Amino acid sequence: MEQILASAVLIVVLLAMLASGVWVAISLMVVGFAGMLLFADAPIGQVLATSVWGSNNSWALAALPLFIWIGEILFRSRLSEDLFSGLAPWLERVPGSLLHVNIVGSGLFAAVSGSSAATCATVGKISIPELRRRKYDDRLIVGTLAGSGTLGLLIPPSIILIVYGVAVEESITRLFLAGVIPGLMILTLFMAYVAIWALVNRKSMPKGEASGLAFYEKIKRSVVLLPFILLIVGVMGSIYTGIASPTDAAAVGVLLSLVLVWRNGDLTWSLFVDSLMGATRTSCMIAFILSGAAFLTITMGYTGIPRALAQWIGEMQLSQYGLIFALMLLFIVLGCFLDGISVVVLTTAVVVPMVQIVGIDLIWFGIFLVLVVEMSQITPPVGFNLFVLQGITGKNIIDIARNALPFFLLLIVGVALITLFPDIVMFLPNQMNR
Repeated sequence: MEQILASAVLIVVLLAMLASGVWVAISLMVVGFAGMLLFADAPIGQVLATSVWGSNNSWALAALPLFIWIGEILFRSRLSEDLFSGLAPWLERVPGSLLHVNIVGSGLFAAVSGSSAATCATVGKISIPELRRRKYDDRLIVGTLAGSGTLGLLIPPSIILIVYGVAVEESITRLFLAGVIPGLMILTLFMAYVAIWALVNRKSMPKGEASGLAFYEKIKRSVVLLPFILLIVGVMGSIYTGIASPTDAAAVGVLLSLVLVWRNGDLTWSLFVDSLMGATRTSCMIAFILSGAAFLTITMGYTGIPRALAQWIGEMQLSQYGLIFALMLLFIVLGCFLDGISVVVLTTAVVVPMVQIVGIDLIWFGIFLVLVVEMSQITPPVGFNLFVLQGITGKNIIDIARNALPFFLLLIVGVALITLFPDIVMFLPNQMNR
């Protein structure tokens, strides 16, 4: 009974803080203070100091600002513009034609940046003017960008997978490996949908945009993609071959990014400082949220809520499928009001014991969680990708969400597939173990 009262009070305090527009990190800390004062008998100052220090004193977490910095460098350089010109010759004759540039371009950029918002903004600022000039359907332009922009959360290196791995003390490398096949699967689902839509709605597709370039000419134009390929090979190859840890590989990625931007003639003092400050601001925001979540996690432990909830779930004897369905609904609802990283750090302390009770692997659950959080990126009112696209296109956020709905449904299909066939997620991590 005491745990029910504590849960109700803390939920009300949290909702009140979030509804009033207070920063997520501050809201989490205030709820932690409330829990300590009302339901625990522990020295608050000492608990706060140790939890904040412990949440950020992690070598694995050092990869986070470095991967964010890579995305910031590419976002401000001319390299990002080469995505369109390099991919377009190969995709013009595929059903859906240049709309696939949004999807494949997002996949490539996600493989070097790790950020959903950066992926969406970078690919969007390049492709939207080009696709509109060629008279493509605006609904599908926006929809493909909103959906494929979420790939930045899943295709490694993923910022949110680093946060999850630190929170549950799982291997970042194994989580990165687990995200590869699901990421390619989601990319394929998006491309298949666009191709089918284009075949069914032939009249809505522009005519005569195919250039008919020879194979040699296509290869020549694709040379501009080499920097992205070098980055992917340098960063992810060093991780998968065991040469470097994710943190070391992130440092290699920053160095490669700066060298490539310098080689391209874009490296200026202004670009260097702006990209560094952009990465610093984002990293500090994430670290602040992690600190608040760590303090709240300790508070939850003192109140006994996670233990009581896990025991309750155990007594209900929910199947794995039942728990997965319930958690998917919970995360989608939370994603309507919180950003993805906040959802992960806020729920980990309560959800992980429940997941372990029913025997769900934490590596698999991390990919499931990221897929569901991807849905929240295109779910109003707080879908980050919706805000990014609103800034680029000037369209109403509800219209953007409506255009993104088919891709939201495809993400649900992706969740169903990894649930029915968990080897989609676990194959590569298991090969690493062997």
